[in-house]
Amino acid sequence: MVTLTDIKSPIKNEIKEFESFFKSSIKTKVPLLDHITNYILRRKGKQLRPIIVFLAARISGEPNHSTYTAAALIELLHTATLIHDDVVDDSYERRGFFSIYAIWKTKVSVLVGDYLLSKGLLLAVEKKEYHLLEIVSEAVREMSEGELIQIQKARRLNLTEEEYFEIIRKKTATLIIACAASGASSVTGDRETISKLREYGEHAGIAFQIKDDIFDYQKKGIIGKPIANDIKEKKLTLPLIYALSNSSKSERKHILGLIRNNNNSTRKIQQVIEFVINKKGLDYAVMKMNEHKQKAIESLADFPDNDAKKSLIDLAEYITNRDR
Repeated sequence: MVTLTDIKSPIKNEIKEFESFFKSSIKTKVPLLDHITNYILRRKGKQLRPIIVFLAARISGEPNHSTYTAAALIELLHTATLIHDDVVDDSYERRGFFSIYAIWKTKVSVLVGDYLLSKGLLLAVEKKEYHLLEIVSEAVREMSEGELIQIQKARRLNLTEEEYFEIIRKKTATLIIACAASGASSVTGDRETISKLREYGEHAGIAFQIKDDIFDYQKKGIIGKPIANDIKEKKLTLPLIYALSNSSKSERKHILGLIRNNNNSTRKIQQVIEFVINKKGLDYAVMKMNEHKQKAIESLADFPDNDAKKSLIDLAEYITNRDR
């Protein structure tokens, strides 16, 4: 299987320089903020989003200073949303470590998230990168809408497959879209090029979220996310939605009752997992994930063959084959 190191190969120098650029972009003279941002920097993730920004720039032209601004803006926004998500979800763990929320509690977490978001927006304004600001502001709006739609639907436990895809497009794919679009627009004004990369980001982002939802039904928690967490939080994701839609009225009523009243009961949660597996919910989710992976790859068809194109194709494969 291709590795992230392989995928980063065409932009390894840019990613190395970006780490210093990003560190300087969140530097502050406030001791508490500086302490917290250093904690964040030491526990960085895979950097998938900056990778997409630089690869989208590379396939469209030559990465430049605007590309670094785009990557930093996206990463600041992403980090801010993760911190806020942990507050909303009452989550004490992030990537196998204590979350900001676990250590510094609600008030500080919300303020740090706000600070990082404002730093990103100010960075774009200072560099006069207003086209990037428009792309990312649109992403913030859509992500917020997605979260609110999901909260509303979770209360009723009546999410349809169409609504599920609307939510994950807004919640997850929209930021991947912003990565690809901002990377491309940092080096070119060609609308068709940017549109094709937006299409890539949309399908890759949807595939990414379906893969995350599949993880929830695995026997072992291997991604720093508690197993069956979505079920415990009464979130209907694609495997469960498909299983419920292919069930009798009595089966559906029974399973929804288990979800409503599970109280984190291991036995009840296991019944839901077995129900989804028996109804081929996981098989269906894998099929839909692969469909979107293929659409992401097909959106790159008109680009000339080069290292950046290969890496974006490999990244689509990586997203769907990863084990965490």
